[in-house]
Amino acid sequence: MSIKVLLPTAFTRHTEGQKQFDSNAANLPALLSEFDQTFPALSTQIKDEDGKLRKFINIYINDEDIRFLGGDAYTFQDGDEVMLIPSIAGGLAWQTESPLKGACIGKN
Repeated sequence: MSIKVLLPTAFTRHTEGQKQFDSNAANLPALLSEFDQTFPALSTQIKDEDGKLRKFINIYINDEDIRFLGGDAYTFQDGDEVMLIPSIAGGLAWQTESPLKGACIGKN
């Protein structure tokens, strides 16, 4: 059995430029353990101090969120495509009118 693991460009600096690789991991915990050996720099980015997947890393199996497939209990199937996607958050709230003077803020 083999799965394909796909990584976003943001992670390739931790994998010597590899954007994808094949794995024989049976499930997510096994895949995370494999990262310890194969890509230790990536492992520290995606796992917390307890060895669990960080909350801001989303896992998709064939474009389906793993949380809806059973999470860690999901058993990979031959040919599955596993994508690791970091969450992107942040930004600045946009305010168009000043509460004091009625002037526009945030626009040139």
